[in-house]
Amino acid sequence: MSDKRVVVTGMGAVTPLGNDVKTFWENAVNGVSGAARITRFNPEKFKTQFACEVKDFDPKLRLERNEIKRTDLYTQFGIDAAAQAIDDAGFEFDKMDPFDVGVIWGTGQGGLETLEKEVQNYTTNGFEPRFNPFLIPKMLGNMAGGMIALKYGYMGINFSTVSACATSNTSIMDAMNYIKLGKAKIIVTGGSEAPVTEASIGGFSAMKALSTRNDNPESASRPYDPDRDGFVMGEGGGALVLEDYEHAKARGAHIYAELVGSSMTNDAYHMTATHPEGLGAYQAMKLALNEGHINPSEVDYINTHSTSTPVGDISEPQAIRRLMEGQTNNASISGTKSMTGHLLGAAGVVEAILSINSIIHNIIPPTINTESIDPVIGDDLDIVIKEAREKEVKIAMSNTFGFGGHNGIALFRELK
Repeated sequence: MSDKRVVVTGMGAVTPLGNDVKTFWENAVNGVSGAARITRFNPEKFKTQFACEVKDFDPKLRLERNEIKRTDLYTQFGIDAAAQAIDDAGFEFDKMDPFDVGVIWGTGQGGLETLEKEVQNYTTNGFEPRFNPFLIPKMLGNMAGGMIALKYGYMGINFSTVSACATSNTSIMDAMNYIKLGKAKIIVTGGSEAPVTEASIGGFSAMKALSTRNDNPESASRPYDPDRDGFVMGEGGGALVLEDYEHAKARGAHIYAELVGSSMTNDAYHMTATHPEGLGAYQAMKLALNEGHINPSEVDYINTHSTSTPVGDISEPQAIRRLMEGQTNNASISGTKSMTGHLLGAAGVVEAILSINSIIHNIIPPTINTESIDPVIGDDLDIVIKEAREKEVKIAMSNTFGFGGHNGIALFRELK
């Protein structure tokens, strides 16, 4: 791999805490919960009746009427987030070779809502099979990335990644590597997800993965708490513009942070459960740090995967403890899914945005709803609960893990 440096020059977000980066960050720092009763369908018959939905989203701000009809909600989230990041990056595309700009985008479920509705219509109409002619392109997992490229004329590298809940960190890693290889100067990367559907909520509920605190959704996601009972579904999208450092410097771009390391491993342990000792997570974090030539003791903040599931929250702290080799006091930890819910394939990028903002603002966003730390997890880690904390942050790590054993890590540093 070359010695090219990769930097972040644009960010965009559509989340349960706000539909732009500024609002998202402010609500996260203030400990706002995005959870409420589901509005996308009638959840009355479901064991879990709440989720972290995106509020007040208007696809018409970015898309024409015909584009809206031809795209699933997950693609609309993605286009909006990407458009924000592209505007934020401020590059003059007409002065660039279109083959120098790529899009690497991820989603875990793709256009599930479209597929669900079309199948329901087919099974209930009682007539000959009639499907929407846009069913296939709307449901495809690569379509958000394709539509972003189509909208802006980006003719470079373009593909999509799928690694369940590690997906958008995988996208970030791939984008970083392609820039380092000199195969692109700029890549728009991230992920989007629209999983608040009957099939998705029902499926995760059948696995007993979701919280059932229907009486108090706002406090349902409580990572590391002894009383946690499952994760809260979230939706939305996030985007980063990654750029070759020399290219960004030459055009006078504003640089938010440097992406100094990324990695991926697999637990090879279980279809849905993480390795109980966090072996894959440990190795992934170690590889990312090695790539960035950073010692574990230098990490100031870790945005952990912590979904608020009884088993899942246990293994990652073990991996962090092993990584730090007893020097656990420096790295502050928080689980921001307590506020956003779990955005599945989009989780990594929205948490990367929070990690980058922790460097910009020197603030650690909190883990809300957590009253105490489960004794099984231990008390030697600096887990920031209830309220945000001011702290100098020069290096931040974003961790994501997914069904199938996937571990994806992104490591950011203040630009030197």
